[in-house]
Amino acid sequence: MIKALENYSDRITVNYENKPCYDIVFEQSFENIVTELNKFNIKSKKICIVTESNVGPLYAEKLLKIIKPYCKKIIIHQFPAGEKYKNIDTISQIYETLIINKFDRNDMLLALGGGVTGDMTGYAAATYLRGIDFVQIPTTLLSQVDSSIGGKTGVDFKAYKNMVGAFYMPKFVYMNLETLVSLPEREYLSGMGEVIKHGIIKDKEYLYWLKENKDQVFKRDIRTLKELLFVSCNIKRVVVENDPKEKGDRALLNFGHTIGHAVEKLKDFSLLHGECVSIGINAALYLSVEKGFISKTDYIDALEVLKMYKLPMTTSGIIPEEVVNATLNDKKMDSGIIKFIVANSIGDATINRKISKNDLLESAKKVIVNE
Repeated sequence: MIKALENYSDRITVNYENKPCYDIVFEQSFENIVTELNKFNIKSKKICIVTESNVGPLYAEKLLKIIKPYCKKIIIHQFPAGEKYKNIDTISQIYETLIINKFDRNDMLLALGGGVTGDMTGYAAATYLRGIDFVQIPTTLLSQVDSSIGGKTGVDFKAYKNMVGAFYMPKFVYMNLETLVSLPEREYLSGMGEVIKHGIIKDKEYLYWLKENKDQVFKRDIRTLKELLFVSCNIKRVVVENDPKEKGDRALLNFGHTIGHAVEKLKDFSLLHGECVSIGINAALYLSVEKGFISKTDYIDALEVLKMYKLPMTTSGIIPEEVVNATLNDKKMDSGIIKFIVANSIGDATINRKISKNDLLESAKKVIVNE
């Protein structure tokens, strides 16, 4: 057993300012969500399930039927699926639904879906009537290991990803592992981009566990997935507890994202987020080895895990110079300085503020293969 699984359990408590803030709950159905919701006196609350057009037809009505006998009123707000709908207009439609149904500060939103749904529902909750309760119910691997934890909420603004948002904590995060079984393989494996990132930046032993358990992960074995989620969620928990507002080391979670976000935008979101993170990880590892921060052996080992999980490491059809320009407009800039995350070894990453535009260009050229 790897060290990260020594305290394995069905629940993780996330602290904020050294006090318990919310729980991450691992389940294999939606049946027990009422137990968690009742801790917040839902019999007096109106509840709105916010979801999108791919996830809604699968789970929204099922969730509504489970919760309906226990709350004052429950409705569903569904918006079109896709990153291009992650904008202020979609948020406005959520507000309108809440206003028409007379939601007040006592009421609650449930974010049912992937990262786009969680980010937008959280932002709507943070800003509607200056803040109402919300719960994260992530249904993708990527949102379960990453976006549902830590209280980051927001929307894209024009061409700029996650440029508008707020830090706002959920009441709890409810993960139904059965939702992972129905995910299309490409979307499922996209989530492994964030999982592998966790191993590279924080836990070498975990990265090798991912290699050893590849077959079980591909089979979507529930026990293996629960262990994977437990370790990845704990890695993110520790980082966000120590730096909840991204003033310091929380930026380590952006490993692979500087180039990755630029690629995602320039490819007009035709690649999934985790795929872009994988491409960005390749770029960051290349820079790390070129600068002498990481050994060639570690570099090759990390890339091998990305290959194992069928994640792309290069792309085409975009210009390296455009990638650099896009990174310079990214929210990860700090007083005009690029905050680039480099790897010192597998399991150890740092923030580097001395990466130049030329360095970025060289790393972009490494991952963009144009004929």
